Amino acid sequence: MEFKANARLDAALEALQEDMIETLRRWIRVPSVRAEKSAENAPFGKEVRRALDTAMADIERLGMKPRDVDGYCCDAEIGEGEETIAVLAHLDVVPEGDGWTHDPYGAEIVDGRLIGRGTSDDKGPGVAALFAMKAILDAGIPLRRRCRLILGCDEECGMQDLEYYEQKIGLPEKGFSPDANFPLINTEKGIVAMTLHAPMTDARLLSLASGTRCNVVPGMATALLSGDWREAAAEAFDVEDEDCAIETALEDGNTRVTVTGVPAHASTPDKGKNAAKMLLAVLEKLGIGGAPVALLVEAAGEGDAGEGLGIAGRDAVSGPLTINLGLLSAKDGQLDVTFDCRYPVFFDDRTICETVKKRLAPAGFAMDPTSASHPHHVPESSELVQKLMAVYNGIMGVEEKPFAIGGGTYARHLKEGVAFGMLFPGDLELEHQANESIDLKTYVRAARIYAYAIAALCGEEN
Repeated sequence: MEFKANARLDAALEALQEDMIETLRRWIRVPSVRAEKSAENAPFGKEVRRALDTAMADIERLGMKPRDVDGYCCDAEIGEGEETIAVLAHLDVVPEGDGWTHDPYGAEIVDGRLIGRGTSDDKGPGVAALFAMKAILDAGIPLRRRCRLILGCDEECGMQDLEYYEQKIGLPEKGFSPDANFPLINTEKGIVAMTLHAPMTDARLLSLASGTRCNVVPGMATALLSGDWREAAAEAFDVEDEDCAIETALEDGNTRVTVTGVPAHASTPDKGKNAAKMLLAVLEKLGIGGAPVALLVEAAGEGDAGEGLGIAGRDAVSGPLTINLGLLSAKDGQLDVTFDCRYPVFFDDRTICETVKKRLAPAGFAMDPTSASHPHHVPESSELVQKLMAVYNGIMGVEEKPFAIGGGTYARHLKEGVAFGMLFPGDLELEHQANESIDLKTYVRAARIYAYAIAALCGEEN
């Protein structure tokens, strides 16, 4: 399929660039992390509700009609026809975490990059898709299908938003989510979170804490030990990496041990350096924590492929299994750990959970009930994949192919859904990390790809 530029569409996109960037900055300034307590018409908390209200105000300002779906989502449509193509993005973000050198919600622009939590995951892509739709309206491009932008509020914590939307309104069958990487992702691994508990009888371990969400590689871990362990703990830390460090301090006769690593998304744990696992290794060398700590170090301390847990493997469609030790805590005589596992299309989540349960049982670990987000795959031969790839390859002047990821996007909620951008090959991947940011030039390019993609999927047949 030969790519043809549309002068009217390109002119409309160029005219909207400044507004698009300022709109994103406004969205970034809302710290839309899910709250533990809901509020009226705000099932995920007041700040997420404020992000939803901000987005709906901008949708209306741009000449579209937003629909509030009881605080779970909002949507807006352009075009006509019986068929609808969905574009799924989300307004919620993970907690800012540690290590920022800029205000996570300051929306600063430094050296051509816009910095803030949500710039790449996923407010930036949401704004880009919204302005792509606006450009199509301004260019007067006729559409034979509807394009419906759905902005959810709970992507990072279980996707209850889309479950509610499906029950109340119904999701379109086809579409894409701009919440990953270009060129196109047609396969998403399965996801299962496994939380286990074991008795902690070692009174010397007063407390242990690491992680904010299980889908984030923890960048910091702390333990409070009874007595003075400063010198011994420092000697037990044998990680030779300039990005990782240990600090010790005496607090009322007890020792605070803090290990710093590098956070990352749980779908790519190899891009991070897990502070929780490094701290467990220190405790094990000190002989603190007993059998639960020793077994965790043995079974999960090395690598991210699950070898020590007995679950390593891969398939030809989606690649290798990965696992992230995302949450770790000890208090009130109990050690808690949560793993985030991304498993291949042809693997079974029940077998994975049973294997992990048996592996850790000798140290007294018991597993909570689990539920999995099952793998998702769309054939390359589908119209959706073919047209999106033609747009991307045409604009970029390349001949790329779809690929698989370990991440879970909204696309898996559609019968025929794929992830499409917004990060380009070679871009810094900073989602879920400190100083999350996007390059504004590539951001503008992504909005152009989305505009042409929507026109290709929803416009009149060539």
